[in-house]
Amino acid sequence: MAQMFVNLPVTDLERAKAFYTALGFTINPLFSDHNAACVVVEDGHNYFMILVREFFQTFTDLPIGDPAVNPSVATAIFVDSRDEVDALAAAGLAAGGAEPRPASDYGFMYQRQLTDPDGNLLEFGWMDPTAAVEGPGATTDQS
Repeated sequence: MAQMFVNLPVTDLERAKAFYTALGFTINPLFSDHNAACVVVEDGHNYFMILVREFFQTFTDLPIGDPAVNPSVATAIFVDSRDEVDALAAAGLAAGGAEPRPASDYGFMYQRQLTDPDGNLLEFGWMDPTAAVEGPGATTDQS
């Protein structure tokens, strides 16, 4: 099975760790130090590597942008229910995140977008299981 690591630059590693653990994710201490932390989203499959900006810069010769001003990626995490989406959003807001726009409700799909304290975009979503398999036209509840 493939694994996915999404690398995110952060200005304050401890603040970022507190934010991501407030969402219910865990930190893998084997791959964490003063420069980076491995955030386990789904063990064995999906991870965030949160890296202090100076360390992140060692992986590229290009300048690192400020995601709070010029976002270039949004990471979407889909969960099992609308209630779980709302619970994740509430936890993220309580941990210092922001919700730059209102929830999107398409009937067959529900999403909320948050930014972490550094401005990295996260989207939490739920999709009707029928629509996930057969496409959005397979459900009758579309907005």
